[in-house]
Amino acid sequence: MPQRRDVLAAGAVVFRPGRRVLLVHRPRYDDWSFPKGKLDPGEHAAVAAVREVAEETGLHVRLGPPLDSQRYPVDARGKTVHYWVGWPVGDDDVSGYLVNDEIDDVVWLPYDDAIERLSYERDRATLAAARRLRKQTRALVVLRHGKARSRKAWTKKPDQLRPLLSLGHDQAQRLVTLLAAYDVTRLVTSSSTRCVQTLQPYADSTGWDLEAHDGLTEEEATKKSVDVLIGDLLEDRRSSVLCTHRPVLPRVFEALGVEDEKLDPGAMLVAHHRKGRVVSAEIYTRP
Repeated sequence: MPQRRDVLAAGAVVFRPGRRVLLVHRPRYDDWSFPKGKLDPGEHAAVAAVREVAEETGLHVRLGPPLDSQRYPVDARGKTVHYWVGWPVGDDDVSGYLVNDEIDDVVWLPYDDAIERLSYERDRATLAAARRLRKQTRALVVLRHGKARSRKAWTKKPDQLRPLLSLGHDQAQRLVTLLAAYDVTRLVTSSSTRCVQTLQPYADSTGWDLEAHDGLTEEEATKKSVDVLIGDLLEDRRSSVLCTHRPVLPRVFEALGVEDEKLDPGAMLVAHHRKGRVVSAEIYTRP
């Protein structure tokens, strides 16, 4: 018989100052664990992690560095749970959460108490790994623009005006919830049309301004222009996104001190940084 696919789920190990960890109690299983849940059809795991934390605790969180996934058997098939470190955005009070049949208690616990309270050894191992990453970072999302009209098919000039295809616009729309999972509030882009169009749906959804830079275009990007901008973004206390072109990406990755990734259109690297230094990075091959 063909092997059944794993159930896919996502969640977060959420911290707040004082080394407090967020745990939930599930009455159906009488266990204590991290907020998590199954992915909706077509949903990205990072988006699901933020959604599930909100549904199970009432808190809006932003994601930090990824943690190793858990995999274990459930009902004669496997279950894979993707985890990230997370921090609340705004209020972290859970006292007003309306308990229900799925989650009947939500608590902040000191780290040592949380280790004792967790019901499963796999969760204790995940918390131990997360502890090393509990200090807050910010995300710098490096994004290659969505699928654009080919140079050959684009008969108009200049090339900077070449737009996205329908697929590229679809990719741009799917980026909205994914960028929101990292609480991106600074939007930096090449001034070329295909890059601006890639970030426009997120700008429209959030109200954040787009910063368009000629120094990120294929035609005008230099090592200096990229280095200056990356240095500025790494010092910024906001999470940010930078949208540019495949030929410019090697300069961006060099400035970040990470390996050059051959990103496809619409793909991105998330660099988690703290005090001007990248501490972790993850690749998304699709929005």
